[in-house]
Amino acid sequence: MILVCQKSDINDIFSSINRDKFFSKENWKNIQQCRLNFFEYAEDPRNSQYVDKEIARSWINSRDRGIKPNALVTREWLNSEALEKTIEKNRLLIEVTNSIIQNFKYVMFYSDYIIYLFDKNGIILLLEGDWESLVPFSKQKSLTGLILNDTSMGNSSHMLCMYLKEPVQLLGPEHYSAAFQNNIASATPLFDEHGEVIASLVLLSKALSNSTWEDSLPRLSLHTLGLITAMGVAIETQIKLLKSSDNLIIANSNLMQVNESLETSYNMLEATLAFTDEGLITVDRFGNITHINQKASRILRLTHSEAISRNISDFLTDKSFITKALTSGEPISYRETTFKIGKSEESYILTIRSTHSQDPQIIRGAVIRIVHPDKINALASLRAGSQAKFGFNDIIGDCNEIKKVKDIAQRFSLSSENILLIGESGTGKELFAQAIHNNYCPQGPFVAINCASMPRSLIESELFGYEGGSFTGADSHGKPGKIELANGGTLFLDEIGDMPYEVQAVLLRVLEDKQVMRVGGKRYQEVNFRVVAATNRNLLKMVQENQFREDLYYRLSVLRISIPPLRQREHDIILLCQYFIHTYCDKTGRSKPQLSPAAIKKILEYNWPGNVRQLENAIIYAINITQSDVINVEHLPYEMVEDGRELSNDKNNSTETEEILPLQVWEKAAIKSTLLKCNNSIAHAASILQISKSTLYRKIKEYDITL
Repeated sequence: MILVCQKSDINDIFSSINRDKFFSKENWKNIQQCRLNFFEYAEDPRNSQYVDKEIARSWINSRDRGIKPNALVTREWLNSEALEKTIEKNRLLIEVTNSIIQNFKYVMFYSDYIIYLFDKNGIILLLEGDWESLVPFSKQKSLTGLILNDTSMGNSSHMLCMYLKEPVQLLGPEHYSAAFQNNIASATPLFDEHGEVIASLVLLSKALSNSTWEDSLPRLSLHTLGLITAMGVAIETQIKLLKSSDNLIIANSNLMQVNESLETSYNMLEATLAFTDEGLITVDRFGNITHINQKASRILRLTHSEAISRNISDFLTDKSFITKALTSGEPISYRETTFKIGKSEESYILTIRSTHSQDPQIIRGAVIRIVHPDKINALASLRAGSQAKFGFNDIIGDCNEIKKVKDIAQRFSLSSENILLIGESGTGKELFAQAIHNNYCPQGPFVAINCASMPRSLIESELFGYEGGSFTGADSHGKPGKIELANGGTLFLDEIGDMPYEVQAVLLRVLEDKQVMRVGGKRYQEVNFRVVAATNRNLLKMVQENQFREDLYYRLSVLRISIPPLRQREHDIILLCQYFIHTYCDKTGRSKPQLSPAAIKKILEYNWPGNVRQLENAIIYAINITQSDVINVEHLPYEMVEDGRELSNDKNNSTETEEILPLQVWEKAAIKSTLLKCNNSIAHAASILQISKSTLYRKIKEYDITL
């Protein structure tokens, strides 16, 4: 999808945008999938209904030129002499563009947009905005002179708009370069008095995240194409005004129309900011509030008129934040502080950016973004890799034992009570915990902590968090604990039997009061979460031996689930083997080997002390060892074979081993394996097995195979 805006009549800038083409989350994902298919499977994007033909053409051209989508975009620069000549050649264009841009700094600080001016060769001449926060450019001191064209980065909005001679807007996955996969770029070409393209102007959005899909970005992006187009016309008009006094009357008329369009766009952006889920406040150099959006007004519990001219320091317990921003201009990112709101105190996360006049040494004020910690905590838990990926359908097994446990777990998951999972190591306790979470509160965070692997000296601070300077080595800004991060979701306490006795009392208090205080803190914070605990130890026996608190045991084990070991799930062992073979081979691109009858016999005879986890590792080991399409006994891990003699005998007398294997075991395994390959297609499976469909149905019923 590519949005194109006609530039012929400035009054029609906004009405000319095809709103039916305006992006949605679904369209974004469809384009993303097409891009993935193009790079990984060489599918022609020109056949896709979701990818614009010009975009598809540019992808193919970029690939044919040998451009790598993951290559650095900061590898080509003009040398100092060439850059000086280029800037001098475009001095009037740069000066006029800079004067227009200065009027929109306020809006850019609010919405995290970056604005670029490129010459016709794709060389950056000018830019404004927080470009240092953009990953491809974060380590660069300046971007002036950077070459970003079709040969260095593939397609781009600024090159495409100059080629088409029309304003365009590219969604993230429409970019060839992976560096801009989460950004939206709006661009307009700039023409000289003879109608020749001389440059392009680009407005680049901040990186798109899950939290911005539903709120500000979709609305903001609807107007950015109109805004950048209006700015482009304003620049062209101003240049014409300076170059030719003969056209002064016409230029002034056009400039009035442009100013009206700019004002309309500015007002639209301001109205959109009112709907963002983050508080936004601007202050002057003394800290007086000059602008506040609806979210920030609700946070401070003041009307817009009541908040204007109040000083931001009236609401902060730590005034050093705003003082630092307004005196040194030093940016402050994601600092947690306490707001005094009425008679209560509440924690919020602040980000502060100072605003400057044309002289960068003179600070005019600051823009403050206020975010509730829960939003940051949810993102933090995702970044920490604690997200729940699995559901009950991902738990493989059709024996009665596992079916019964899955049924109980599904019913328990709908309750808000704490759950205790009991089972040997490797039985899949965390898999059940994730499935319970996803069935109960999939939108909430899933936070996991292993009590056995955490040092005793750190487990308290990990669970409850700490305030800055609470102990030697602590982060000066403090850190939320796992319990805070789990607010609104699930806290998974693995190996709960290894939690230090002295910490158990504090955890019990949190579970009873639904309040947590950080280490070194002075106030409680309300939390709401469900605990799913897991253990391979006998907690009741530990209670009797005074190794585990009795009151905590009964608090955690309101609902108990016992997960059977693999040796009690004999009918699932071969099914799991086939599943692991398929998933691992699909992941690594290997051909899928078959289990020999002797290997099946050995697998079924083995006791599996490490349960499902050990079985998976054994299959992965065997796949990597075998040099053929068959896994034999000698390919299995050594601990599965009683001694070297048996392994040798198996090699030399595999026929004898195969003969003592019951036919029913091999036949059932063959049917299960074939059905798995055929996605349970009876007709296809019967054809491979060379039996009739009626015979296959009879065998499925005889062996109690679940489809």
